[in-house]
Amino acid sequence: MAIEKTGLRRDLGLVQATSLAITDMIGIGPFITIPLFLSTMGGPQAMIGWIVGALLAFCDGLVWSELGAAMPKAGGSYHYLRQAFGPSGAGRWFSFLIVWQIIFSAPLSVASGSIGFANYCHFLAPQLSPWGVRILAATIPLILVVLLYRRIAALGKLSVILLAGVLVGCFWIVGVGLPHLSIARLTDYPPDAFRLNWVFWAGLGHATLYALYDYFGYYNVCYLGEEIRRPEKVIPRAILFSIAVVAVLYILMSSSILSVIPWREARESTSIASAYIERLQGRFAAQIMTLLMLWIAFSSIFSLLLGYSRIPYAAAADGNFFKVFARLHPRGNFPSISLITLGIIASVFSLGRLPDVIGSLVATRVLIQYLPQAVGLFVLRFRAPDMKRPFRMWLYPVPGLISILGWLYILGTAAHKALVFAAVVFIIGSAVFFIRAKVRREWPWGVESVK
Repeated sequence: MAIEKTGLRRDLGLVQATSLAITDMIGIGPFITIPLFLSTMGGPQAMIGWIVGALLAFCDGLVWSELGAAMPKAGGSYHYLRQAFGPSGAGRWFSFLIVWQIIFSAPLSVASGSIGFANYCHFLAPQLSPWGVRILAATIPLILVVLLYRRIAALGKLSVILLAGVLVGCFWIVGVGLPHLSIARLTDYPPDAFRLNWVFWAGLGHATLYALYDYFGYYNVCYLGEEIRRPEKVIPRAILFSIAVVAVLYILMSSSILSVIPWREARESTSIASAYIERLQGRFAAQIMTLLMLWIAFSSIFSLLLGYSRIPYAAAADGNFFKVFARLHPRGNFPSISLITLGIIASVFSLGRLPDVIGSLVATRVLIQYLPQAVGLFVLRFRAPDMKRPFRMWLYPVPGLISILGWLYILGTAAHKALVFAAVVFIIGSAVFFIRAKVRREWPWGVESVK
């Protein structure tokens, strides 16, 4: 009698994969970061950060596209860095750090969306106290765990439904705002707005950091590589198409909002989309928009938690992380332990401040994941020139070099607190790896056969 092979199922096609990427990218991000954007450079010139962020995201998207198409496995970066730096050498360290930082950065990402969700709830229920808003934010990840506790096929279909709500909200903002576009307000720059001194470049770096937070998610499909049909084609198309669509939407939405609400007023808002619609269409319409914002926030953190829960599973199944995370649900074949763990940590992080959560998230990802991965692309090209690559980076090596320089710029201009958080995660994670490797007599303390 034949034994059925168990594992992750390839249930996601191009539409579902692209839907997950777009909902992950758009999310609540631009609707909570516009005020933060304006504060970084003290005026609408900060919107340049979205253009710079789009360029960096597209270049980095080409890195993910080549690696994702070549290695369509659950876990994404875990496998890419492992192969690039050697599965029996430093690749074990880098791949372990990927999973280690996901235990912190994935919950931070979910927490930022949960905080945004709670802030928009406050627009509907202004009687909520500050701690009431925080407790509400901490509850959202726990609800998500319950909803995600099922097979991926059903979730792929749900992602398309969630995307519909996301697009309705975005097109509503753009549709009612285009007739009110005001060049005067969009160019209402303060004195010396473009004086190219260190203050300008530091502010642009902060603005680009927030932009990248808004764009993050274009690579989410790489974490679901083993659950995507025809991944060699679907992964690059989903990544690059989602970046292009979202970049256009962001520019149109921000232009529409700042044409209606002066930037000095907009930077003080915690529910900018609702305030914008209220200004144009009244309180009732603003309440409907707020419900859509809640839909968008929920859609985003839904796809985030879905994708990231696969990374600890993949590493544990490969023997390079704590084996408890390798457990699949006996009936649904999804990584239940990983999902529950990330959800609980996200609930705790949701009690924090939004600027601290976003800054720590981006700095940690850049230091431990994105920068090493961009370098790893070049290392892998050198180490394995004959490796099958269904998709090759356009205009190689230019986008890869832009990615590396861009990530260094982000780190160089990030807030001190965010850099300290990222460094602590890196140092403690490295210590855990080397202690664990010494106990198990693995690299660099011993020689291990690699499958």
